[in-house]
Amino acid sequence: MPRLAFHSTSPASGRLSRALLLLALFAAAGWLGTSRLPLLLQPEAVVKAESTADVAQETRHQFSARVDATYHYLYGKDHPFLPSNATTDTGEFIDPKTVPTAAYCGHCHQESHKEWRESAHSNSNRAPWYLRNVNLLTDQKGVGFTRHCEGCHDPVATMAGALTEGKPLKRPYDQDGVTCMVCHSIQKVDTRGTGSYVMGVPAVLMDENGAPIQRPVTDAEILAHLDRHSAAVMRPLYRTSEFCASCHKAALPQTLNGYKWQRAISLYDEWQNSSFAKQSPLPFYVKDSVSNCQTCHMQRDPLQGVDYGAKHGTLASHRWLGANTVVPQYYKYPDQAEAVLRFLRNNVFNIDLFGLETAPTQSASTSSPMIAPLGLANYQLTPGQYAVLSVVIQNKGIAHSHVPEQRDMYESWVEFTLRDAHGKLIASSGSIRPNEDLDPAAHSFTNRLINKQGELNGHHEVWNNRVVAYNNTIQSGRSQIVRYGFTLPAQMEGGITATATVRYRRFNQHFMDFGMKEPADRHYEQQTVDMVSASRTFYPGANKAATPGPDENKEWMRWNNYGVGLLDAQQYAASVAAFQHVAKLRPDYPDALTNIAIADIQWERYADALPNLKKALQLAPADSTPKARALYYLALVERNEGNMDQSITDLLAVAAQFPRSRDAHRELGFCYYQQHKYEQARTEYEAVQAIDPDDLAAHYNLAIIYRRTGLKDKAQEQAAYFADKKDDPTASVYALEYLSKHSEVAQESVPWHVHDLDHNGATIADPAARPTSFSATMQ
Repeated sequence: MPRLAFHSTSPASGRLSRALLLLALFAAAGWLGTSRLPLLLQPEAVVKAESTADVAQETRHQFSARVDATYHYLYGKDHPFLPSNATTDTGEFIDPKTVPTAAYCGHCHQESHKEWRESAHSNSNRAPWYLRNVNLLTDQKGVGFTRHCEGCHDPVATMAGALTEGKPLKRPYDQDGVTCMVCHSIQKVDTRGTGSYVMGVPAVLMDENGAPIQRPVTDAEILAHLDRHSAAVMRPLYRTSEFCASCHKAALPQTLNGYKWQRAISLYDEWQNSSFAKQSPLPFYVKDSVSNCQTCHMQRDPLQGVDYGAKHGTLASHRWLGANTVVPQYYKYPDQAEAVLRFLRNNVFNIDLFGLETAPTQSASTSSPMIAPLGLANYQLTPGQYAVLSVVIQNKGIAHSHVPEQRDMYESWVEFTLRDAHGKLIASSGSIRPNEDLDPAAHSFTNRLINKQGELNGHHEVWNNRVVAYNNTIQSGRSQIVRYGFTLPAQMEGGITATATVRYRRFNQHFMDFGMKEPADRHYEQQTVDMVSASRTFYPGANKAATPGPDENKEWMRWNNYGVGLLDAQQYAASVAAFQHVAKLRPDYPDALTNIAIADIQWERYADALPNLKKALQLAPADSTPKARALYYLALVERNEGNMDQSITDLLAVAAQFPRSRDAHRELGFCYYQQHKYEQARTEYEAVQAIDPDDLAAHYNLAIIYRRTGLKDKAQEQAAYFADKKDDPTASVYALEYLSKHSEVAQESVPWHVHDLDHNGATIADPAARPTSFSATMQ
């Protein structure tokens, strides 16, 4: 559709011109004779917009008073929406009838409405698996406690005071979930999450004085005052990651579980610390430009239909693409399904079958030096040898962890297979069993939530959680090493091929069947996505080096990713050796030297770290991220040596370059605290809390600092936060009890282990005999 410009010499003629032009547009679009046309041509189209604030305010008072009469305040009238952190601009309830429907917005924003309808946002409170879980909370604790969930899944119901005893459990507006005017009515947010937003009464138009018009407004009125419409529904806030953090960061507070505060989701903090945000010097790699939530999840796409929000022929996607494969499958949205599939396969991971260690037998006490990197080294293999293959998986394309959010029920893992030259399966790990369950010994990027009975919270009963038995998520920019041990078969003619694949499905089968109320003998079949895969073939006798493929990382980066994985697995000596390879291959790369120092620091070998940090600083360009990174770690070494003043000088330089670096401010605060410079320490720790209100070190130290500076009320507040948010030292008992009963998953809680295919792989059915995924078109 060609772009149209409105021109007028007076407000009245302008409005008339717009009305006539709209009539022509809607005729061309086939809208004449539809129910939309009368709305657009009502006399109000040329009537001056007026504020009815007084009437709207009184109407709101009356509605709120009616709700108040029967509303169950779990934690007093000052906190009507707890356990959610959500609230309204005045603390009063908001009548859901004042919230324009998504269909109303779709009059002019057709393409956005279509995309929204297929998104997880619009289906946030009607999907059967979500309702099954939230109804479980209602049954166990009461509907008031569901405000913790519904503050983000059904904000309209939450703000309306509908989540209380005696109110209908099904409401017509639930079908819209997070509708357009939920997001576009939020006035401010903070980064506590769990619904940490302030919502006002929706308005789609401002009056001539800049006040919101809180009455029904026709499409024509909006089109006659587009600037006022934009002022009513758009804020710079909406383009920030902090806006998304209000719901895509969450905790399990004491007000929900009656136990203590526990972190549940930390996507904002993961992004803020990642290379994508460029707010910290500490990531292992540096991005060229800043990416926030909207960069990835609201990419601008070419306009396909009609939408007056489009700019230069493109529209910010309202699909909010992520990893929800079940919504488009269940509701039969083929366009969303295809888009999600492309998103999941878009350069998210790198898989590197990196190194091979061999020994005469599995029980041999020694093994040969690692053959690495595979493909670039010549080596010999003998049938009957025992081999351990190290697979390095790098999270290179996500600005947060994988898997994010509900790690207890989302499911992503590594499937590993060994096949002979004829394709026959020799061994595997990470297959899907005939009952649709994942191989329990698979390397999965998930966690296990354990309750106080030492049992698994298998239905996402987060309100009963006490501890996480293990957490194998892979953070942004980092790597994990997965090791597979197997005996080379006696018959290796033609070679054997090892393949590693990162796979994903939305829910583990146990939760999916629970959510869909499947009987015990039936399973809800869901899409499984192969996100990325890599293979190498091993031959008996000589294996020669080959030219790297175009998609393979350079040799120095392969060693670097391997070193990062070793570091996170607490294999410090091996990590130092890996980073030393990087330094030899890239003598111009200062981060290689800093990485060696990081391994030494974590190994508590501070003196060994010092020379490499000094060399890194000499190599790094002035005011560069690598220089700030090396300076940060140098400051830690200096403080350990007692050189506090120099440590402060260096940290101040880092904080000046990266003012949003929580790590720099936290370490500065500790330095000042040790020097008894309490005002400076206070300033730094308060800067940390401005970035992350839940930082444990800030709570602890501010409690002491406030008390020593006479601020007893603030000291008590911070001490209470610290006591509530610190780990329960007794809770590990529940994890140990669970792991002792489940040896098949216990090794996943150990940072460094081998998946033994000789004892696990031979009895597993061939994964190739099973479908790998549904067609995304889902006919």
